[in-house]
Amino acid sequence: MTQPDLFAQPAERATQLRAEIARLDHAYYVLDAPLAPDADYDALFRELQQIEADHPELRTPDSPTQRVGGAPLPEFAPVRHAVPMLSIQTETDTTPEGAAAFDQRVRNRLGLSADDPPVNYCAELKFDGLAISLRYEHGQLVQAATRGDGETGEDVTQNVRTIRSVPLQLRGNAPAVLEVRGEVLMKRADFERYNARQRDKGLPTLVNPRNGAAGSIRQLDPAIAAQRPLAFYAYGWGEIAGWAQQPDTHHAMLDALETFGLPVAPQRVHGPGAQTLIDFHARIAAARDSLPFDIDGVVYKVDSLALQRELGFRNREPVWAVAHKYPAQERSTKVIGIDIQVGRTGKLTPVAKLEPVFVGGVTVTNATLHNEDEVRRKDVRVGDTVIVRRAGDVIPEVVSVVLSARPADVGEPFDLYQRLGGQCPVCGSAIVREAGEADWRCTGGLFCAAQRKQAILHYASRRAMDIEGLGEKLVDQLVDAGIVRVLPDLYRLGLLKLAALDRMAEKSAANLLQALQASKTTTLARFLYALGIRHVGEATAKDLARHFGGLDAILDAPLEQLLEVPDVGPVVAQSIRTFFDQPHNREVVEQLRACGVHWSEAAPDRDAPKPLAGKTLVLTGTLPTLSREEAKARIEAAGGKVVGSVSKKTDYVVAGAEAGSKLAKAQELGVTVLDEAELLKLLADS
Repeated sequence: MTQPDLFAQPAERATQLRAEIARLDHAYYVLDAPLAPDADYDALFRELQQIEADHPELRTPDSPTQRVGGAPLPEFAPVRHAVPMLSIQTETDTTPEGAAAFDQRVRNRLGLSADDPPVNYCAELKFDGLAISLRYEHGQLVQAATRGDGETGEDVTQNVRTIRSVPLQLRGNAPAVLEVRGEVLMKRADFERYNARQRDKGLPTLVNPRNGAAGSIRQLDPAIAAQRPLAFYAYGWGEIAGWAQQPDTHHAMLDALETFGLPVAPQRVHGPGAQTLIDFHARIAAARDSLPFDIDGVVYKVDSLALQRELGFRNREPVWAVAHKYPAQERSTKVIGIDIQVGRTGKLTPVAKLEPVFVGGVTVTNATLHNEDEVRRKDVRVGDTVIVRRAGDVIPEVVSVVLSARPADVGEPFDLYQRLGGQCPVCGSAIVREAGEADWRCTGGLFCAAQRKQAILHYASRRAMDIEGLGEKLVDQLVDAGIVRVLPDLYRLGLLKLAALDRMAEKSAANLLQALQASKTTTLARFLYALGIRHVGEATAKDLARHFGGLDAILDAPLEQLLEVPDVGPVVAQSIRTFFDQPHNREVVEQLRACGVHWSEAAPDRDAPKPLAGKTLVLTGTLPTLSREEAKARIEAAGGKVVGSVSKKTDYVVAGAEAGSKLAKAQELGVTVLDEAELLKLLADS
């Protein structure tokens, strides 16, 4: 990342910051090649916001701070396209003959014989999104519009400005007027992440990436559009004025748009004759599932712009272009059952059992329903006809129910708890669903076969029992071979059995046994954290160990006693109680103790002095004698809480050498700043 001049005047500094942020945005959102950590980017963005707040006259329409702005609109204003946004003909023959047929039509229209040279073509992707027109005047984005009916669209400028891959200012010597045509879409990974967050919050999800993109652009409130992970790719143009050296081929035009800073998909070729098109169609078909976004075909265009003009249009469709489709990625089929799967973390996922249907290039018999709320929202029942979607590596999912096809004897609305009788289908443990959570979960983490690998990996992790050498591949081998079924089996492993595993040398086996032996001596806090009790992280495990002093007291502590522990609320207390109320969890704990896992018991410190009880502290910089971990441990032992950022709720900031921005923030907010000596003085009574 370049280092702008920190001593520049506000106007000059604002220009530097806008240019640098635009460079970083282009690298991140267009080139997919980040150049700076998020924290560095955020610091530049905040600095620009501050300058513009102090000097409103320096705020420009193309500033990155102005991407999201404006009040919700009452409606979208109509936009008349200077050059119509027409659709192109679709070639429904998905075989290579489709490309050959297009080439022959072009040659016939041009009056070419078999002996004449081949026509040069450009081939590119047919995106599955929403067509958009971007109008730039003297390089600045002034308007964005939907296709509409081809003649008139809707003004969606406020929403399109929120798309980070759309440049607000073009690079280089842009034409006086450049109307760019392209597609707004959602990448699959962004779509899945967005839906996962929505499900976690109990909020509605998007049906599919295409509907998500279209619905986002047509939100009257730009703040909603800004929350959606949208992307843009350019593939054409409309009105152009003041471009002295305009290219004369389609592929060169796309290259020029890319030079201006517009995102253009790299999956494109140009070359002579039908074979160029046939090869491209086959290559993209093979790579379709690995693309980051959905496509429903490829597009062929005559490369020469002069020949495009000569070929012209027929029935308002260009003769010089065609869309060559692939098989559909959504199909309808019937639900013949709903099963419940248990994930590695105990999450219970309803899965629709389907009549086999060929979709997205494979035969699908199962599709995820995500969680009970999703099943109820879509009202999926056994016997329903449903729309199933499969795109790329994404697990097939049920998109919606065809209610018009619902039979009279369709099953009852889905009830996961009733269906399972309140028990995990794998291990029989109780299932729970906490307030505000979308998912039901199995409580048998140490016992449930579905969660076995995850439980072992967590138990062995560095901040838990710290068993070096017990990684994911080895855990897979041990569990898959039936050698380790429960955690105590780890301490029953022998050298010969370990050394016999694939890629496990005798020395590695001996080192693992040594690490297992060393892990038997630990702390109560580490052991509690290693058990993987839901909501019990390192800090809570330390609080429990300090408060109760021994494991037995925790095993039998009623809810009211658990609630006495600092930062343990009703949800955490119930989670602890539910875990230890499972007989098999207690059995695993007792077996681990019988295997020699131990720690020193201590008297409960409920009555010990707590000079920092209820206080929130932030550590910054390097202290003279205490490490960060030592300082944190001593603060927590004194009843204090260490957090990562400074706010008005912070009681103290403990600052050492090279304290940085947290110290500045504390001084700005008037938070008390301590050095190490002053901290130690506060701790003296603990």
